Amino acid sequence: MTIRGRKKDIILRGGENISVTEVEDLLFDHPQISEVAVVAMPDPVMVERACAFVVPAEGASPTLDDLAAYLGRRKIARQKIPERLELVGELPKTQSGKVQKFRLREIIRDTLAREGSPGPR
Repeated sequence: MTIRGRKKDIILRGGENISVTEVEDLLFDHPQISEVAVVAMPDPVMVERACAFVVPAEGASPTLDDLAAYLGRRKIARQKIPERLELVGELPKTQSGKVQKFRLREIIRDTLAREGSPGPR
């Protein structure tokens, strides 16, 4: 079986492949999250790290610590927990409603460049 078009749904973190789908599936059930997409962001040490783009539920403002604690309670491996959180009003989507993850990767890459850092250390 060959999977096409999903190459970037894997984060290469320090030699380990992390499935973003596994993380997203758990975060979809978080009570403070309306929508979520996890993408790879560049990192000079680990190659890539996870960044969660989150549309908060109405009136909510989840933090990175909230997400980490929530995922920890679901027994996800520590290295799979996103290391950055970006709260957004909406996720970029195609006309058919599919999240444009390539746009999210561009956004985080540009954000890190503006911050003067290729990624968290």
